[in-house]
Parts: sequence; C-alpha cells; structure tokens
Amino acid sequence: MADEHDEESARSAAFLDDWTSELQAGIDDKALAYYGPEAFRRWKTLPAMGRVPNADGVGRLTGACGDTIEISLTINADRIVTGAFFSDGCGASQVCASVAVELAMGASVEAAYDITDAEILAVLPGFPANETHCAFLAAEALRKALQDASQRSRS
Repeated sequence: MADEHDEESARSAAFLDDWTSELQAGIDDKALAYYGPEAFRRWKTLPAMGRVPNADGVGRLTGACGDTIEISLTINADRIVTGAFFSDGCGASQVCASVAVELAMGASVEAAYDITDAEILAVLPGFPANETHCAFLAAEALRKALQDASQRSRS
C-alpha cells in the first residue's frame, strides 16, 4: 500500500515539475519577444541586484508608474568602486537599474553624473518603447545616489 502511495506522489510531483517548466518556458518566450534578447539575458541574471552595505551614497526614486529603484554606491578617490540596485518594479525597471550600475562602475563621479537614459537604452537594443521611462528612472536614481554621496562627504 505504501508503495502505491509513493508512486502516486512521485507521479504528482513529476507532473507539477513538468507543468512548472512548461509555464516558465512560456513566460520566458513572451519576455524574450517583448524585451529583446539583450534585456532578456540581463533580466535572467541581474548581477548588480542587492544593496551595498555601508554605501557612500544611496538614491531612491519612485516613478509615476509606481516602480521604485534604489541605487547604492561606494566611492573611493572619486571613482565608483561598488554599486548595486534594488527595485520593487517590473523587469524593465530592474534591467535598466542594473545597466545604470554597470555603466557607473569604475567611472569617475563626474562621468557617472552624465549617464543618461539614452545611454542605458543604447545597451538594450529592441527595448520596448513603452518601457523607456524605466531607463530615465534608473538614471535619475543613480544621480540621486551620487548627490547623496556628495552631501555625506561634505558633512
């Protein structure tokens, strides 16, 4: 009797695993078609996601869409040495924030101030036009983090 129950449980678990895999594959196919291959690739990894402990500057901004992006940075000798982002928003916000951090890494504070939404979008060919506000939000959150670092260093 126990063997029959174990077999039934194994079949149920296998069914759920297969169903979950098929569902995820469908979601991935739709996301790839919508965001384009580069944004999709980045969305699947998001290497800069997180928060920098003891950051020199933190910038947090909520867009009109309701998404919030927070960027945290450490700066040494006027160069950005560590960066991370956190977002409660959609994949587009997360990808744009990740690209903003990537572009800022190793840059001087002055150069990082000049990172624009257009530069973020240039890294993401095929990004949907109705999601470009996420790049603006990411660039502004980066500037807020730099401003915060500047204010803290003067204190």
